[in-house]
Amino acid sequence: MRVPWHGLACIPDAALPIPRVPAAPRFSIPPAATSPPVPSFAPTNPSGAAGSGQAARPLNPSFEMKAAAFTLPVLRLLALDMDAVAEELAARVEQAPGFFRNTPVVVDLGALTEAEDAVDFPQLVGLLRGLGMIPVGVRGGNAEQHQAAQAMELAILADVLKSRARAGSRPAGTETSETEPADSNGAANLSSGVDQTVSLITRPVRSGQRVYAAGGDMTVIAPVSSGADLMADGSIHVYGPLRGRAMAGLRGNKAARIFCSDLQAELVSIAGHYRVSENIPAELRGRQVQIFLDHEVLRIDPL
Repeated sequence: MRVPWHGLACIPDAALPIPRVPAAPRFSIPPAATSPPVPSFAPTNPSGAAGSGQAARPLNPSFEMKAAAFTLPVLRLLALDMDAVAEELAARVEQAPGFFRNTPVVVDLGALTEAEDAVDFPQLVGLLRGLGMIPVGVRGGNAEQHQAAQAMELAILADVLKSRARAGSRPAGTETSETEPADSNGAANLSSGVDQTVSLITRPVRSGQRVYAAGGDMTVIAPVSSGADLMADGSIHVYGPLRGRAMAGLRGNKAARIFCSDLQAELVSIAGHYRVSENIPAELRGRQVQIFLDHEVLRIDPL
């Protein structure tokens, strides 16, 4: 039955034709080779190896190796009587205990004769460590002595004296990064802990350097860095910042003094009486001072 409505005919649903939906067209994904490359944001392999097996250079290296020169005290053995060595060395350490504490030491075997091959390294190493020093190596000597030293985990160091002779002498008043023994007329020897004799220093004394004025006073007209050591049998004069360690009267001269224009020292000592930086009054740091012994008491007075 048809019912007119505003001029339009209403057709029952059953009479409406059902349209056919065409099938979806088939298509293929282009090969990956034709697609633009996608950048990878994966984190770098911590081991430094790429996925292909090739080694990759690390962006932030964890260490670097460089060559450096250090001035070390050298203990030159003149005989193998360990009892005598212990007695003499203990007396030296008693004069300046702060200087020898945790100090690396090299043992020089060059003065021993062929009949004195058997060095008792276990006793020698124990002696040095018992006095607060750290033996790190030996120089000179023969193959048998080197083998015994290596058994005590000591390094075998090259003898630098010949290379110094080839390089020529340096100007007076300068410091060297290597040590050399003094002659029989010099007061500097290995029993005092170093092999240098200097009275006037005109260049900065840098960290790791040790300068010794044997038999007299020392004058420094340059800065002394932290970690540097000044030693003198007499007095020490520093016309610049003193940030390292200064030890006057090293052989027991109680009349020796230390004068400096800018006190920032890590340690000061007169004839074995010493004071570390923590015990130096704050009001005296950075000032011109003199340091001396007064009835066995170390005093620091402003100038």
